[in-house]
Amino acid sequence: MLQIADFIVPCPFLLAPLAGYSDLPFRLLCREYGAGMCFSEMISSHGIVYGQRKTLAMLASVPEERPVAIQLFGSDPEIMGKAAEILARFSPDCIDINMGCPVPKVTKNGAGAALMADPQLAERIIRNVRERSGLPVMVKFRSGLDFKHITAVSFARMAENAGAIAVTVHGRTWTQGFTGKADRSIIAQVKKAVSIPVIGNGDIDSYLDGLAMMHETGCDAVMIGRASLGNPWVFKESGRPNQPALILQGVLRHLELIERYLHPTDRMLGLIKNIIGRYFKHFYESGTLRKRIYNATSYADLKTMLFSIKTNYHNK
Repeated sequence: MLQIADFIVPCPFLLAPLAGYSDLPFRLLCREYGAGMCFSEMISSHGIVYGQRKTLAMLASVPEERPVAIQLFGSDPEIMGKAAEILARFSPDCIDINMGCPVPKVTKNGAGAALMADPQLAERIIRNVRERSGLPVMVKFRSGLDFKHITAVSFARMAENAGAIAVTVHGRTWTQGFTGKADRSIIAQVKKAVSIPVIGNGDIDSYLDGLAMMHETGCDAVMIGRASLGNPWVFKESGRPNQPALILQGVLRHLELIERYLHPTDRMLGLIKNIIGRYFKHFYESGTLRKRIYNATSYADLKTMLFSIKTNYHNK
């Protein structure tokens, strides 16, 4: 159990903000499977301020997923402040500011990891978001710009002084992107340098590995990203089940949540097939099963096929 500001996180294993994946159905599924807190995919401050329908739809939440953090990105302190003020009307438990995304379409506009090159601007953004929203603010960033500029410690101190109630440190530099290996020693240095909770991130692929990161770095919690895709069991000590029927049970629960909160399913068929296909990696007959999933021509056909597969495994 972890206390952040005035809310309790029941488990120190958190779902990362994954663009295109950390929507409401997936967050609810991960909470059901043990995640202590989930973060929305990163949401554009401009999209919120200008009332873009698709952007506002990403703010949907329900009480069952509490506590929840909405992640915001942008590089203009005024726009970020306005967006935070609007976001506060949706009553998330926390706003998380993305200062770590290395993707060019984000950094070319000065947002994400590019903000690590301008700590003064980053500080103005944190203060504006905190003051305009009245909500607790967290900040997610990387070890530095590159190997010659490892600035996570000073950046974390700046975030704490600006009013951040916790920080998440990804152990790679901006230039590394998602290549190479995350450096856990940087996370340990940040933990020693600040008094607020520190969340470790990068390369965690299992519950036991998350425990190892906390032991090695002293961090208060860990954030799991890519390893959770098709594998919500990563938040459980028991890990991914070996029984196909149990995996299919998780798949069908995910579909149930998609049906409840995302519409219309047939228009989203390509995205749904991509999400579901991930469950069948490293799975007996995975190639055949995934081919059947990707060849489905409607959501109804996809769901019928998955129920049939689950029944067959139960009868074996």
